[in-house]
Amino acid sequence: MIIEVWIYYVIAILVLTASPGPSVFLCITKSVTEGFSASIYTALGSLTAIVGILTLSFTGLGLVIASSEFAFNLIKWAGAAYLIYLGVKALLSKNNSFSIKDSTNSNNPNNLSNFLSGFIVGASNPKAIIFFTALFPQFINPLQPLLFQYLIFVSTFATLELLWLLTYAYLGLRSRLWLSTKGRAQVFNKLTGGIFISAGLLLSSSTKTSV
Repeated sequence: MIIEVWIYYVIAILVLTASPGPSVFLCITKSVTEGFSASIYTALGSLTAIVGILTLSFTGLGLVIASSEFAFNLIKWAGAAYLIYLGVKALLSKNNSFSIKDSTNSNNPNNLSNFLSGFIVGASNPKAIIFFTALFPQFINPLQPLLFQYLIFVSTFATLELLWLLTYAYLGLRSRLWLSTKGRAQVFNKLTGGIFISAGLLLSSSTKTSV
């Protein structure tokens, strides 16, 4: 692999992963409401889903899914419904303040829930499939070993994606002291609820031609 190609790939992925999206806001929310360890499991769930999408795109299966109207709509509506559910849940929350116990216990049953939540949000955006399907052919050299290129591309993406997710989660963690004041939790819940619902509505209105 030519180093210049990898550098261009890093720039493209850096822009993609740095842009806040539903997974970022979910990690921030988990960090604020449940602690930083919860955001780690959420980020790992999202990362697992997106790496899966990346793998499908690399093998060509992503093109099949992206070209299927039924598959696109199924993923789109499932994702939109879950984001709206998260938004409504936040809006209906009665919390006036956050009392967070940031447990790092690997046996915490909430860890699996957080992982699955991150996975669903990460996997439920059909735009990711179309984006990666369009992105990878620009960097893949069919004359060079594909497995080596796959490992380089995936490891680069996974590193940058996880770094940004945890960076945003840490920024959320730093805001906990300010949010611990009574009444501010309601403002946070209404804000995040509105973001999730807006993201869900935006996703539900998307089409393959608009990506």
